[in-house]
Amino acid sequence: MIAVIKKLLGLGPKTDLSYLVNSGAVIIDVRSKAEFEAGHIRGAKNIPLNALTAEMKQFKKDQMIITCCASGMRSASAKSILKTNGFLVVYNGGGWQSLELKLLKK
Repeated sequence: MIAVIKKLLGLGPKTDLSYLVNSGAVIIDVRSKAEFEAGHIRGAKNIPLNALTAEMKQFKKDQMIITCCASGMRSASAKSILKTNGFLVVYNGGGWQSLELKLLKK
């Protein structure tokens, strides 16, 4: 059970998210527009979680995608939605601020 929770939250083996971004991964921030406007990762696309299903058609199924939000909960849901809809390479980046710090460290 704990392994399942860790996997949903993206707490499994460490992934070099900076490398993925440098290799062309797109960051999808699933927070609300107001949250996104208050601060976000440069270059991230804002698609609120409730609009993700309708907007996912703009991405290729084999495109690398990193989801993020405020804490990691909505991004975990976004990852699940994308994987359920056939997206092959999706990572939960967790909270946008911690993801931004990870990306800046490289």
